[in-house]
Amino acid sequence: MSANRPFTLTIAGFDPSAGAGVLTDIKTFEQHRVCGLAINTGNTIQTENAFYEMHWTNLDFVMRSLGKLFENYTIKAVKIGVVPSLDYLKKIVFAIKKLSPKTKIVWDTVLKATTEFQFITIENQTVLIEILEEIDLITPNYNEILQLSSEEINAETIAVTLSKYCAVLLKGGHNPDKIGIDYLYLENEILRFSPKKTLIFEKHGSGCVLSSAITANLALEQDLKTACGNAKKYIETYLQSNPTKLGYHHV
Repeated sequence: MSANRPFTLTIAGFDPSAGAGVLTDIKTFEQHRVCGLAINTGNTIQTENAFYEMHWTNLDFVMRSLGKLFENYTIKAVKIGVVPSLDYLKKIVFAIKKLSPKTKIVWDTVLKATTEFQFITIENQTVLIEILEEIDLITPNYNEILQLSSEEINAETIAVTLSKYCAVLLKGGHNPDKIGIDYLYLENEILRFSPKKTLIFEKHGSGCVLSSAITANLALEQDLKTACGNAKKYIETYLQSNPTKLGYHHV
């Protein structure tokens, strides 16, 4: 399989419902015909409807795993999900760039669970910028991006500011005015991705699916615009797959 499929890595949490985190990322990778690898940043107790508990993985353990995977595989792209702190994230991102400078990095900015359990707080804007400068894309929704700025300004303005450091895909699922419309903010360009389908169902972990689909597309050497556009099509099919909060993966 690995002979003709690029290696793609997810660094994220373990969700036993398999709707979010590394399990759904691996499902998405497989559907995109990339060879998926995974590092677990923490074990959760949760279902698609409720979040109960988080047990974080020791950073040293994550770093040792990271080193061994890059030692043995040529990893084209990495998706990073839930992490406990900016320092934890910074060490992971900087290690990836040291081990493999050409590897693409996507950070799905999971800051808290839908039940309001807080995973990470952004307390140091300087550290945040240092991290963003090493990342290719972040994928916040309209609630998350507000937490990525110390200023009380709107989501669009924050996206423009952050796009000076890395590309920003502002997801439309929580957009109060234009539901479902995603905007890709590049340094000198803004692209709009409108939904093609109207009948969709809310899904647990849909942000994970979208970001891992983009990561897989980048590993397949699609440019960022194409990768995001194709991932938009994939997530819409996923959201249509059934009326429950756990979707079915298929291209």
